[in-house]
Amino acid sequence: MAPPGTGTLVNALAILVGSGLGWAAGRRLPERISQTLLQALGSLVLVLGIQMALTLSSAAQAVTVLLALIGGALLGEGIDLEAAFERLGQGLEKRVSPWLGPSPIARAFVTPTILFVVGPMTLLGAIQDGLGDPSLLLVKAALDGIATLAFTASLGWGTLFSALPVLLVQGGVALLARQLQPLLRPDLLAALEATGGILILGIGINLLGLARLRVANLLPALVIVELLVGFFPLWDLDF
Repeated sequence: MAPPGTGTLVNALAILVGSGLGWAAGRRLPERISQTLLQALGSLVLVLGIQMALTLSSAAQAVTVLLALIGGALLGEGIDLEAAFERLGQGLEKRVSPWLGPSPIARAFVTPTILFVVGPMTLLGAIQDGLGDPSLLLVKAALDGIATLAFTASLGWGTLFSALPVLLVQGGVALLARQLQPLLRPDLLAALEATGGILILGIGINLLGLARLRVANLLPALVIVELLVGFFPLWDLDF
């Protein structure tokens, strides 16, 4: 049994290593190759989001996710999480760009952050990590490290800051693993996966330049859908 939090630390380290390798590679890539790489990433993320969203198996489940997205949009737009992320990114860019050069840090920070912290692998892996089993997060670390390398090569060094939210979110869940174990109910995980899939679908659309979606402002939907499934019977209705 590994010490609690081992998988989270390895995951954050993989993102930092991937960022470093991607930054070194990206400086040598022509702009057209970086753009093609970004389009390839966008296509893959789009498919991943669709695959997750298609776990919905009934109209009742679709309505539940829709209600969560509506509530999440109202709450997220009221707080304007997207603008908060952008202000944070711009502040980091001012302080770091004199040493590392220019980077669209707001985009480079927000996009991988949402991708890395949304989905059942994060929750399930972090809870298992807190209970001494880091195996799922070690797999996630490998995937995140490879994805970060590709993101950094096309978006710049700003992706390295996505390691901090991963560390905070997964580390926090790992610390509260025993208290959060009830969230591993199959219906709660399925609802989280479907809702997260729609957010990831939005990231893919943004990466491909098909539209400009404020995906960060939908993040409260992940909490709302868990509350809806946990306290109301709508998810399990047969229609």
